[in-house]
Parts: sequence; structure tokens; C-alpha cells
Amino acid sequence: MANILIIEDEKAIRNVLRNIIAEENNSFSVDDAEHGKAGLDLMAEKSYDLVLCDIKMPGMDGIEVLDKIMSLYPDTAVVMISGHGDIETAVDCIKKGAYDFISKPPDLNRLLNTVRNALDRTQLATEVKVLKKKVSKKYEMIGDSGSLSEVKDMIEKVAPTEARVLIMGPNGSGKELVAHHLHEKSERSKAPMIEVNCAAIPSELIESELFGHKKGAFTSAVKDRKGKFELADGGTLFLDEIGDMSLSAQAKVLRALQESKITPVGGDKEIKVNVRVLAATNKDLQKEIADGKFREDLYHRLSVIVIRVPGLNDRKEDIPQLAEHFGEKISEEQGIAPKKINADAIKALQAFDWTGNIREFRNVMERLYILCGPEITGTDVEQYARK
Repeated sequence: MANILIIEDEKAIRNVLRNIIAEENNSFSVDDAEHGKAGLDLMAEKSYDLVLCDIKMPGMDGIEVLDKIMSLYPDTAVVMISGHGDIETAVDCIKKGAYDFISKPPDLNRLLNTVRNALDRTQLATEVKVLKKKVSKKYEMIGDSGSLSEVKDMIEKVAPTEARVLIMGPNGSGKELVAHHLHEKSERSKAPMIEVNCAAIPSELIESELFGHKKGAFTSAVKDRKGKFELADGGTLFLDEIGDMSLSAQAKVLRALQESKITPVGGDKEIKVNVRVLAATNKDLQKEIADGKFREDLYHRLSVIVIRVPGLNDRKEDIPQLAEHFGEKISEEQGIAPKKINADAIKALQAFDWTGNIREFRNVMERLYILCGPEITGTDVEQYARK
């Protein structure tokens, strides 16, 4: 059910608007206010999906009301209505954030279409907000240990800049989470973050994946395809497991970073790109350089800032929080009743050698939730934690 507010100083017009909206959908909840202050008072008490607001009103006029709504309730759609409509006023309202501007007397079909579209936009904005919240929750960094706190502090300092970041750490330690936090806290957060797992793509296809290709560039290239660099234009490109990239691809990535230009496979035209590159690896790149497997010049381009993510063995004091966090998620995902994890179980979990880090820990928690009773004990951990 949508909540709609009409702010209009003429009672007859308020009643007409109310009746029109009620006939359109009797499930709408419609309130009205005779002036701007009364409307804002109602908005302080109740959440509205749409506001229809007159411009010429005594006291606080509609433009002032619009400014207040955009400041306090930016997700609410506002449609301005005026008997003195002119293009300059309409443009000013739209610039200030109004969804639309309608002249009095309003055309019935135009008004109803505007109401429907404005409500659809509000619903879409709400859904996007919920999805973003779910995504950000997916990438939560759980724990207050000193080593993890250092990583979080580094993210806060580095994220707002354009500096390239090399994220280093063992498999399963959460390097992807760090990359997502760097993107979400950056000025590029409204643009896409494109991820490439360099270890999962065959070396003969990595260049096409990164830079795109033209139709006919190779046997299976049946049409032009944009690469990840181009798809990430204006946003962030995350090169995961960069240490597994072929030397030929490394050379092209280096050129792209130096010149901010790419050339698709089979193409001869350069494409300008604006991306911030984050890279991650579980390898010792200095050793890879010494062995001739990684370009030193690319390493220096990527490692303006280096963030080292600790393995779980280096932050075992976070295990109680991690156990609670994953327990809640697994309970929700699997439809299993929440379980108590007793102190002996926590001690047993902290005694383990977590070579697979957070990824392994999550799998163990899922196994314990499925196989154990209402309370997970130290004995349960010893019995089920290892396959």
C-alpha cells in the first residue's frame, strides 16, 4: 500500500486530488495538509512514497517545502503542482529534485500517469536500497582483532583516493572483501566494480576477457565483445589472483595502466578507459619476479598501496564473532533453528590450524550446524570439524 501526501492550501483542490487518487486505487492511503509546515509535520510522523505539493502557498512556499523534503527524505518522490506554470519554474523544480511538474488544472490522464510512474520509481529506489544493504552485508568484515583493525584503518585512508592497491594474503582470507570495501567507500561507488579471476581464465583467453575482441579475431569470436576494462569504465576493476596472469597479458595490462587506453583483440582502434585497478594475490610476487614469472614494472604500477590481509591463524581472537556471524547466516539460509555454541566449542575452534582461513571456517560452521544438536560442544567440534 502506497502512502501519498497532498500539500495544497485550497481545500477544494485537495478534495479533487484525493478523489482522483482514490478512484485510481482505493488501497492508497492519502493524507492532506493545508500548508507546507503542516505537511512537513505529517512527514515527520509517517513515511510517504509520494508527495503532491502546490507551489504558491501562504507562509512556506512549495519550493521551500521541496528543498526540505529533498534534504530530509531524499527517497520520496515529489510532484509539484502550480496554477502559474512556466518553463523556468518547472526546470527549477526538477533541478531541485522534484520528480515532475504539473500545471493546474491538471489533465486527469497526465496526473494519474505521473502518480503511477512516481510510485514505481519510489518502489524501485527502495528495492535497490534493500539489495545494496544485502550486498554490503555479504561483504562485512567481522572481527576487532588488532591485525584486522589495521586493515580497516588502511581501507578508510586509501578508499577515497585514486591510488591503485595490491591486496596480499593467503587463500580464503578475505581479499575480495577488502576490494569491495575499497570500492564502496570510494568516489567511484556509484559506477560498477568489475571482477576478473585471473586464475580461472585460460591464458589464451585472458586478453580477450580483459580488453574485448572484434568479430572474427579468432574462431569463436562471432561478434564484437567488450572487455572488462571497458565495462569498468568510470568504476573499479578488480584483478583477483593477478599472480596467475600470463606475461603477455601482463604487458598489455601495464600499457593500459600507463596510457589509460586499450585495444581489443583483433582491433586496431584504441579505446580510452578510466578505471581504478585493484589487484589481489596469494603469491609472493617478489619471488615471482625473481623467477621471471611476473613483471617488476607491473608490480610497481599495481602496488602504490599494499594491504596485507591476515590469515585466520593470525586473528583467532575473532573466532567467537565469526562463529556467531556465520551461525546466523547459516541458520537463515538452511532454515535451521539457531544453535548455541558453548565455550568449549569456541576453544576447540581456536585450537585448529586454519590453513583454508575464513572460507574453511565458514564450511566448518555449516557442517556443525547441520550435524549437531541444539548446542554445539567441544566434542562436536572434534568429531565433525575435520572431514
